[in-house]
Amino acid sequence: MYIIAGLGNPTAEYAKTRHNVGFDAIDELAGQMGVSVEIKKHKALCGMGLIAGQKVLLMKPQTYMNLSGEAVRAAVDFYKCDPETELIVIYDDISLDVGRLRIRAKGSAGGHNGIKSIIAHLGTENFKRIKIGVGAKKGQDLVKHVLGKFPPEERQAVDDAIAQAALAVPVIMMEGMETAMNHFNR
Repeated sequence: MYIIAGLGNPTAEYAKTRHNVGFDAIDELAGQMGVSVEIKKHKALCGMGLIAGQKVLLMKPQTYMNLSGEAVRAAVDFYKCDPETELIVIYDDISLDVGRLRIRAKGSAGGHNGIKSIIAHLGTENFKRIKIGVGAKKGQDLVKHVLGKFPPEERQAVDDAIAQAALAVPVIMMEGMETAMNHFNR
């Protein structure tokens, strides 16, 4: 079984912000699968479905970004998943241009507090990631940047990247990380 966790912040206040592209990717994936992500479980909103015959848990942690590891750890423990092989985390990355994807098999938190929390709770940096580029802050406060909405001229690129992130999940699961990285990392 795979756990696919999209990172973001709960409540409508944060909808469609840079920090919530992970939630948006889970919503996109759920729509493609015909699944709803509404069950409250593991400190997250969850939905179950199948990708290529494999059971998956889609989750949007409701702990706020900095505590995302609590929800991810609860799901990993409950389903007895191996985070190194059965976990994919989707999240925003300010070091990537808006709309760019980067898929990685492991790595540091790179300053991302949600990933720091997951690493701390799982005790490993070895889990699959799909990073969605949200652009670097341009002279503004980092918090305002990541909690801000995209300007209209960036929205289409972000929506395209969210759709690509959702398409990358089954490729990672069925064809492996190397194939996914070769196809989606531009």
